[in-house]
Amino acid sequence: MPSSPTWPEVPPNACVVIPLGSFEQHGPHLPLDTDTQIATHLCATAAHSINYVVIAPPLSITASGEHAGFPGTMSIGTEALTTVIVELVRSCDWATGVILVHGHGGNLAAVQRATALLHSEQRNIASWWPRIHGADAHAGHTETSLMLAINPRSVRTNKLDTGNVQPMSELQHELQTQGVKAVSENGILGDARTATAEHGEELLTALTDDLRSFIHTTSKQWNTA
Repeated sequence: MPSSPTWPEVPPNACVVIPLGSFEQHGPHLPLDTDTQIATHLCATAAHSINYVVIAPPLSITASGEHAGFPGTMSIGTEALTTVIVELVRSCDWATGVILVHGHGGNLAAVQRATALLHSEQRNIASWWPRIHGADAHAGHTETSLMLAINPRSVRTNKLDTGNVQPMSELQHELQTQGVKAVSENGILGDARTATAEHGEELLTALTDDLRSFIHTTSKQWNTA
């Protein structure tokens, strides 16, 4: 990530971009900060050369209660994360708005609550979520491919494995009530054995282009409102 600006270097039409990750189990082969690494990388590459963007430090310990029971997982929960997001955005009243870039689906409830409150205060906040057709859910082919492209040395390639490959629609109730441990002993939802760095690079290119376009479009709307 590029170095942050000094305060006089912050442009008057600044758009703040905040990576939202997690610190939670990602199977036996991916690091605990996988979601944070992915979100941070996408922010840095998408915002490269956009002179009105200020990239904030990532929120790396967020809402990961569904991964309780796996050593290493840390979580502040939905209520605390909601408060953190609200106060962060309120503090950015010098910016035209704030874009949250998401790497962890478990933060959705907190983001929705925070966004509703902030919109009621007439503050500009938007969310970008990665859209990957056919992606598996957690620590499988998709995330492993991304990490092989972003930080291959962090992937324990000798421990690639498969987990529960049932459709999420069939797992959703048990996941919500009992957590990941109840449906996947190794923490994987998908098959990491098929992952490749080449596919990861393809995904990164598509996601980076989509995020860059989202930043431009959203900032333009805020600046012309």
